[in-house]
Amino acid sequence: MNHSLRTIAATPNTKRTGYVRQKHAGKLWVRERIEQLLDKGSLREIGSVGGKVSRRQTSALKEEPEDLTPSNNVQGFGKLRGRQVAYVPPLHGAHEIIKLLNAGISNLGAAVGTAIALGAARLVACHFSVMGADIGSMFNAGPSVVAGATFEEGLSFTELGGPAVHCTNGNIDNLAADEAGCFEHIRDVLAYLPNCGTQTPPFIPSDDPVDRSSPELRTMIPRKRERMFDPRKIIRLVVDIGSFFEIGALWGRTTIVGLARLGGRPVGIISNNCEHLAGALDTAGSRKVTKDLKFCDVFNIPILQLVDVPGHARGTVAERTAVMRWGVELWKTYYTTTVPLFNVIVRKVYGVASGVMVECHDPHTRVAWPSGERGSLPLTGGIDVGHAAELRQIEKEQGLDARTARYKELEEEYKRLINPVRTANAFSIEEIIDPAQTRELVAEWCRMVYETELPEACSWPRMSL
Repeated sequence: MNHSLRTIAATPNTKRTGYVRQKHAGKLWVRERIEQLLDKGSLREIGSVGGKVSRRQTSALKEEPEDLTPSNNVQGFGKLRGRQVAYVPPLHGAHEIIKLLNAGISNLGAAVGTAIALGAARLVACHFSVMGADIGSMFNAGPSVVAGATFEEGLSFTELGGPAVHCTNGNIDNLAADEAGCFEHIRDVLAYLPNCGTQTPPFIPSDDPVDRSSPELRTMIPRKRERMFDPRKIIRLVVDIGSFFEIGALWGRTTIVGLARLGGRPVGIISNNCEHLAGALDTAGSRKVTKDLKFCDVFNIPILQLVDVPGHARGTVAERTAVMRWGVELWKTYYTTTVPLFNVIVRKVYGVASGVMVECHDPHTRVAWPSGERGSLPLTGGIDVGHAAELRQIEKEQGLDARTARYKELEEEYKRLINPVRTANAFSIEEIIDPAQTRELVAEWCRMVYETELPEACSWPRMSL
């Protein structure tokens, strides 16, 4: 009987309304999704005959199943690229989910259809989430409920909670083209993570030499301070070739975070992004880095940080979005992060934001490229603020030309003072390095961390997610 029920459960009823609707929407059937996600033949199902059964009596003591309406949840064990994973039942209590999250038991979620209310909460609670661009959506309540509550009528699922909404506001981490792309994102992320928070991340041998030099890094930073450069190119030149996996590329765009490998060992990546607001820490960028620090901490992943921060974002938008509140949350998170962190100052470190990113982690590990510069305020605007009274008095007494001349004198003096050598003289950084040798240095640091610090750190208590 069990065999017959399993066969019915595993065979779609192509005439059933739910199946037809699913296929017409261009979605995979639940078991097709599992087959596509897992290693072939690896599923070992739990509760395979769960559901509502109709039976036919064949004799006084015997009966046979005629039909089965399966449970709306398929669960069990399987493998992803050889790693054992579990499909879990619906949410019965948030405390169990929080225990899993804080214990470093990977919770990875994909929106391959519509996630509503509790389903949406469960998806957002995951360590990592991804949404299918063609079919994914998520919301607290559907369009009909919204129409009655807010009078916003005629909304589609996509307009209400599709990728353009949630992949840009931080609710969902990544966007994939389709269901198959979602599953590939999950496989990729899992490859960087340990089985639980008391283990070190998995080592994968790399053919990329750890002592590989990258001379082009020497010319990556423009001589003119106001010009932009491509921080993602720097990341890819430093880490193992092809290993950088970006998380949250469509939101918090003043920062870049993700996962990579150095000498085959997983590392977290945090970088400012000068291509958006010059890399200043705005509210979304601070939230994104806060989430990434907690993610790396719970999974024992050491962090490589490439710093080019002109300070916190300024202006009415920054103030309305509580930029300093989220800056302080990030500040506290740096202080409570326990995994090792290595700072490479590639250009600017200014203001409170520089102190948050570079100074709020113990122990300090800070090196700078020759292009690195540091101060309380950026020169542009900073001179006007710091010498406002003096410049006003000169202009009043001697005229605008005299003010301009004094401004240039101050600018030249500060440019001389922000030289990274002076920072190294005061031991505010440990060393000035050749950019071409960055990979070799951080790869050696990573090796030592994995061999000496992480085995002990795995037993330390983790911050709450």
